[in-house]
Amino acid sequence: MGLNVAVVGLGGIGNRHASIYHGHESCDVVAVCDLIEERADKAADAYEAKTFYSVQDMLDSGLQIDAASVASAGTENGGDHYKPTIELLNAGIPVLGEKPISNNLDEAHAMVALAKEKGLRYGIDLNHRFTPAAARAKEWVESGRLGEINIINMTMWINNPNETSEHFHMRALHPHSIDVMRYFCGDIVKVNAFFKRGIDKDGNRRHCWSNAQVGMLFENGIVGNLTGSYDATGPGGSYGLERLEVVGSDARFILDDACEHLHFHPRRSRETETYDYIDGMMAFGETFESRIGRWIEQNLEDVAPDAIEGSGEEALKAQMVIEAAIESWEKGEVVDVPTV
Repeated sequence: MGLNVAVVGLGGIGNRHASIYHGHESCDVVAVCDLIEERADKAADAYEAKTFYSVQDMLDSGLQIDAASVASAGTENGGDHYKPTIELLNAGIPVLGEKPISNNLDEAHAMVALAKEKGLRYGIDLNHRFTPAAARAKEWVESGRLGEINIINMTMWINNPNETSEHFHMRALHPHSIDVMRYFCGDIVKVNAFFKRGIDKDGNRRHCWSNAQVGMLFENGIVGNLTGSYDATGPGGSYGLERLEVVGSDARFILDDACEHLHFHPRRSRETETYDYIDGMMAFGETFESRIGRWIEQNLEDVAPDAIEGSGEEALKAQMVIEAAIESWEKGEVVDVPTV
């Protein structure tokens, strides 16, 4: 038995979702929906689906929809997620949303609560955790190979000149960063943040707080730091850089560029280990396929909603850390991260 899937929001990321569903042997893309009619029509032709220009019209059509992706954008890339997600959940349809879950915590809480109330699977495209390299590193942590974890450092930066809002950088980029940190080290209870506005290509001070250092205390006592920027590029001028370092009492690992290189460094030996392109995953773009593939599998397996990997609740917890970091910068003090 396969899945009949709908995709809402057919920009670049929405088309990535739709193409992965379309190419999966257990999925049929039965509907595409976008407020921009030209986008919806083009996607319908590409994926042999029916076209809709509103979620409500799609729901009223009587089509059998087993799961849906919501890849709308909006303010800070998350402002348009709430309405279609609520409509789909109210119709009893499991949803995979794009990150950030929302740029509005009240709306994020409401979506997570509704999915729980309806007993529906609700996931977010937190694709950085869905890599073979992350899975291997997670095994090292859980098996105790690193000893007791003491420190986690995360660096994520890209060259992004967009100035959509004052806190666009934190809200749009770092759901990924913080989710990866939480994936390895658990809940974050305190943050202390420092922000800086960079300079744009014309030499003007940016409106967006485009650089950040965020110190973190985890519930289990681990200490961490996030370095983020929209004013930097990767080695050799490449698009971006992602580096995660987890340091334990016996060893540490470094994970470079989400999935490309994983390094293991014992504390008391020089016999390091390096793994490149584990299971053939070569670049970040492939993580969409691994994450959406896992969403498909878990829906076909009819897993319990609270067993969804990369869940809406996990995304909400990451977003709460982001809002606490913004509050910390504005108040100039250490801020407690609320619990869900």
